[in-house]
Amino acid sequence: MTTDRNVLVIGAGAAGMMAAITAAEQGAKVTVLERMNRPGRKLLITGKGRCNITNDCPWRDALSSIPVGSRFLFSAMSRFTPADAMEFFENLGVPLKTERGRRVFPVSDKSMDVVDALDRRMKKLGIKRAECRANGLIIEDGRAVGAHTDKGDFRADAVIVATGGMSYPATGSDGDGYEFAKAAGHTVIEPKPSLVPLESDDPCCAEMMGLALRNVGIKICEQGKTKPVYQDFGELLFTHFGLSGPTILSASAHMRDFDKKSWKVSIDLKPALDEKTLDARILRDFEKYANRDFENALGDLYSRTMIPVIVRRSGIPGNLKVNSVTKAQRRKLLEITKAFDIDVTGPRPIAEAIITSGGVKLSEVEPSTMASKILPGLYFAGEVLDADAYTGGFNLQIAWSTGRAAGIAAAEKTI
Repeated sequence: MTTDRNVLVIGAGAAGMMAAITAAEQGAKVTVLERMNRPGRKLLITGKGRCNITNDCPWRDALSSIPVGSRFLFSAMSRFTPADAMEFFENLGVPLKTERGRRVFPVSDKSMDVVDALDRRMKKLGIKRAECRANGLIIEDGRAVGAHTDKGDFRADAVIVATGGMSYPATGSDGDGYEFAKAAGHTVIEPKPSLVPLESDDPCCAEMMGLALRNVGIKICEQGKTKPVYQDFGELLFTHFGLSGPTILSASAHMRDFDKKSWKVSIDLKPALDEKTLDARILRDFEKYANRDFENALGDLYSRTMIPVIVRRSGIPGNLKVNSVTKAQRRKLLEITKAFDIDVTGPRPIAEAIITSGGVKLSEVEPSTMASKILPGLYFAGEVLDADAYTGGFNLQIAWSTGRAAGIAAAEKTI
């Protein structure tokens, strides 16, 4: 396919590179504007440097893991599914593997391989890359025809804004795409952090700073309610500001409206043991250490760093001999073990978030093409849109699907 279309892509992240490659494959002449000295800087740090490319699940299941924007993404994701994304990267020479939770990674466990494969494809297609910072859109006769940059103007028939959100600004995402959208007349939903550590004013967090708990269960509840909005199992980390770790990052996507709601994280320290089994285990330890002080009899059940907090929360005197602990006191110990509660005050700053929630209002964007409904010639892709998902590769799938849709549409010859 050949076309005389010139397509300008602002941003060389996941969505931008996919959009550029797709447009070039349609025959368009493509130029990518990227302020960083190399493409895919945020991709390099995703999945702890391993790059969770997508999730190996049916595309409709993927949509169910997208709490914001799933209806809007129906068209784009049905036409470029997780299976399509996997085939795309395999064809680029990136062997893939599927791990727990159907998360898909490169066999090499190196995100660099993903970025390099995309970069090679861009070069092979003759895509030009300019290292410059876009300052705004060029709008003439009621349509987008290019971008102003710190190195001059770049003009095109179509402009794709794929600048990312506001998370990890050191990778080049500082929210400038939102300003471009506003200048074009778009509404921008207030950007907020998602997949982000959580803050707490509970002093026990700082007291246990650096303690990583593995194989624990968590439940997220709104204060005053018992039904959890989210449950998970895995690793959690106590920090000087509150909580972090994989389970917490996932949980944060379910904890919204901090200005209106208060949230609680309830940690099950022994999820493999029901209450009856746990009580029997505690009794065995108490029999084993019957003549010790209570605070010195907990080392088999809890981390040493956690023991002072457990003692304090249990209300049992630390110097009480274990053989003097009452049944009621033992019950309290069991309860805090199965529900170690931390009140959350809010998320960490957006700069520390993996994903930005919020962005260009979806009702102002055509879902099948990612075209602006307000300004002809303008398209959006990726995190700049008000669409975000849970962890597991779904956010990158949003980037691939929307980038693909925008690239195809921008390259089409229009009247």
